[in-house]
Amino acid sequence: MNYIIMDLEWNQGNEHNTNPQIPFEVIEIGAIKLNSDKRMTDEFNELIKPVVYKELHRITSKLIHLEMQELEKGKPFKEIAEKFISWCGEDYIFCTWGPLDLTELQRNMRYYEMEPLAEGPFAFLDVQKLFSIAFEDSKSRRSLEYAVDFLNLEKDIPFHRAFSDAYYTAKVLNCITPEVEKMVSYDIFTTPKTREEEVYVVFDKYAKYISREFEDKTEAMMDREVASTRCYLCKKSLKKKIKWFTPNGKHYYCVSYCNEHGYMKGKIRIRKSENDKVYVVKTLKLISEEDVVKIRSRKEHASEIRRQKRKQEKKSNLKLYGIKNGAEKSNFLPHFYCYITTKCPIFQDL
Repeated sequence: MNYIIMDLEWNQGNEHNTNPQIPFEVIEIGAIKLNSDKRMTDEFNELIKPVVYKELHRITSKLIHLEMQELEKGKPFKEIAEKFISWCGEDYIFCTWGPLDLTELQRNMRYYEMEPLAEGPFAFLDVQKLFSIAFEDSKSRRSLEYAVDFLNLEKDIPFHRAFSDAYYTAKVLNCITPEVEKMVSYDIFTTPKTREEEVYVVFDKYAKYISREFEDKTEAMMDREVASTRCYLCKKSLKKKIKWFTPNGKHYYCVSYCNEHGYMKGKIRIRKSENDKVYVVKTLKLISEEDVVKIRSRKEHASEIRRQKRKQEKKSNLKLYGIKNGAEKSNFLPHFYCYITTKCPIFQDL
């Protein structure tokens, strides 16, 4: 299997000139091909002539040191993208610094009505994440130049061009062990369409599930598979000690217990798909009793915030309808009638 280490440069419009179908237009594709021994076998480097945004955004121009005159000599996106995909070959895995390049490549491909890279989620190596797992705390996300400096790698060409950033990403990848490489990421630009296409993968310390699309988060959270918790080690269904709760409406947490392996934290992230629907990314991970205490405290804090919010909303509604300072309930209807007949449009002509 080959490694395709890819990097893109893209341009964007200003606040008054943005196409929502293609907010970032790819203007350069750079890539390095490594064989299974991580030895460089080929390279790819092409400029793309802009069509959507024909003026360089000030940030883009400052960052990549390109002029529009140079880009005008480039070739159409569709031609370069087809050439790049053909160059990748058959047996390969994409490697990028962060997940955004694959997203924007596919968004540009869709804009030009090209076939998608895959019919559903596919694995790739997020070298930025792998660097954090190998050398830091697994959570931080550093710049590419930081990683190069940290690893004392030679800086022999400038940064911030597609080919050079792919070149340095390949250098960092060569410092990642095969064991860490097992921590693949998944591109979800194209979501699973059926339950059979949903993704369930087990890593050394956690399991990940990627759902099909739902109309909204309420429908998603009512789905049996989404809400379930099974031990990824013994495959047994688990009873929840702390039921699903959300502190922010986007992330949901729960705690279950396995008699054989102990406490297991569930985390659900609700994400919006490219079709304006939602899908779920659920992770399950073994945790300590101390972690359980922290999650329970977090749930209690979230519940208290909701109670205070409902209390405040109730006060606001009572004030709106004229029930103030402990007024008798018998006064509610006259105040409400007065408010409705004077404020509601359908009563204005009566």
